[in-house]
Amino acid sequence: MIMLYEESSVFRLKNGVRMVYSYNHSPVSHCAVLVDVGTRDEPEGKEGIAHFLEHVFFKGTRKRRAYQVLNRLEHVGGEINAFTTREDTCIHASFSSEFMERSMELITDILFNSQFPVKEIEREKEVVLDEINSYLDNPMEQIMDDFESQVFRGNPLGNPILGTHSSVRNYSRNDLLKFIQKNYHPNSLVFSYCGNLPVEKVHNLFTKYFSSIPFKNSSKSVRIKFKKKKIGHEIQRKNIIQAHYTSGTTAYSVVNNKRISLFLLNNILGGPGLNSRLNMNIREKHGYTYHIESSFVPFSDTGLFNIYLATEEKFLEKSIHLINMEVNKMKEKKISKTQLNQYKKQLIGQIAIAMENKSNVMINHARSIIAYDKPVSFVDTVENIEELTSDHLIETANEIFRDSKMGSLTFLPSKSEA
Repeated sequence: MIMLYEESSVFRLKNGVRMVYSYNHSPVSHCAVLVDVGTRDEPEGKEGIAHFLEHVFFKGTRKRRAYQVLNRLEHVGGEINAFTTREDTCIHASFSSEFMERSMELITDILFNSQFPVKEIEREKEVVLDEINSYLDNPMEQIMDDFESQVFRGNPLGNPILGTHSSVRNYSRNDLLKFIQKNYHPNSLVFSYCGNLPVEKVHNLFTKYFSSIPFKNSSKSVRIKFKKKKIGHEIQRKNIIQAHYTSGTTAYSVVNNKRISLFLLNNILGGPGLNSRLNMNIREKHGYTYHIESSFVPFSDTGLFNIYLATEEKFLEKSIHLINMEVNKMKEKKISKTQLNQYKKQLIGQIAIAMENKSNVMINHARSIIAYDKPVSFVDTVENIEELTSDHLIETANEIFRDSKMGSLTFLPSKSEA
């Protein structure tokens, strides 16, 4: 995502932990710790352990049982949760501002004092296995995960975030402790706050709870860099009713300036607006699909662009043909100045609306610190979008949408269902 921050301040403790503060007039505050570790940092055979760790962080600390962890904020109307992606893990909370210290103390207790009881680990394995099964029951989720594994084959970036049935069953308490020791270090942690408390108060609490975190090393292990490979085209038969199709390729990283051009191009082609070209042509004009979209996700050293749709099998070839037509238009036909200005306004407006979700803004604050070591302002983001020209979009389209780079994955109904 493009990230926007206003009135933000950044601090760094002597041990390397960073904090980013952003003011928001609401009486509700949000805070999070983002850790620069995710699926791609997992050792071979331990796929999904970053996500599993996120689960068992809530299973008891040196001074709290699991139910006490869960009730600490719930009893005062707050919320605490966590998530894992391919490159980061986040524990985040939302609460009335008066409970700021309670929230920060709880998050640090979870991160630094979790005990990982063996009984809780074994019980939580069943929860995660059920989560994996629920994804396998959802062809849209499954095809997205499988395609990422196809694109990033041979690199941990392609590991399934949830892991596999066999990897989850084999985790031990010692595996969790080793993973923390190897990856959870001061320079990998960013504390982010968005709320109405004075920056001085938040900074004082940050210093109180993060100055002496119990990690010995100062830097995490180096990630295995992704090396591009031919993606290929795969077709699988599944016990499903619709055909599901996704195509795509590797794309720009989070530090590549061309990513702004691809964000705009993606928004035009198949972004969330109902007026996207794919939606207007394939859904509205022909009625071939209920759901079609494109997406661009940048990572630290690469990125992923893909197009997805679900349709009746009899409409699949026609839909793919129409997708290719729209993609080729982006490569060959210049967008008029008037149209381009409209597309820019649409993207800028969508970003401004997204900023209303202060919890997401707070999390994106932290991601910006990890990626750039500084906040990115709304003004800077708008300027970057406004500088784009039709030539930039054509150049990006031809660089990303080369036939030799694109791959695909198709799920078709099993013959008995067809």
